[in-house]
Amino acid sequence: MNAYDFPTDERLRELAEQVADKARQHRLMVVTAESCTGGWIAKVLTDLPGSSAWFEAGAVAYSYEAKEALLGVNPRTLERFGAVSEETALEMVSGALARFGAGVAVAVTGIAGPSGGTPDKPVGTVWIAWKRRGGYAHARLFHFDGDRDAVRRLTVAAALTGTWQELTP
Repeated sequence: MNAYDFPTDERLRELAEQVADKARQHRLMVVTAESCTGGWIAKVLTDLPGSSAWFEAGAVAYSYEAKEALLGVNPRTLERFGAVSEETALEMVSGALARFGAGVAVAVTGIAGPSGGTPDKPVGTVWIAWKRRGGYAHARLFHFDGDRDAVRRLTVAAALTGTWQELTP
């Protein structure tokens, strides 16, 4: 990762503005379901003036119990695949759309560190899922390098970029 690739606060704001423009253009509300980013995606989006016109809600679901209660993630999914998995990310994004009146959702779950990693899922492992109402959920696996802040910041940038792509026909 070089300095050019690292998303500054300014770059995150630019990405949020791009999401906002597309959401307004398509008259869709956005919802976030966040674990490892702790609400950072929702914060970047709602930092924009007028975000209430296109931002519906943000759910921070860190624990297994919160993922189940807030987003409807099946306990068996968490037992079998773990919180940091494609299956969980897909259930998180689908649950966010089902629970809120949004048109598009993004969900993130990962291991930001500095601890918590395993040989199969090292620190920096992140699953991001997107879904548009009436469409199919899809997820992508990322492996980010850096400390906790870097992993989280890179996750926010990837989530926003994917959300913009989800809103772009």
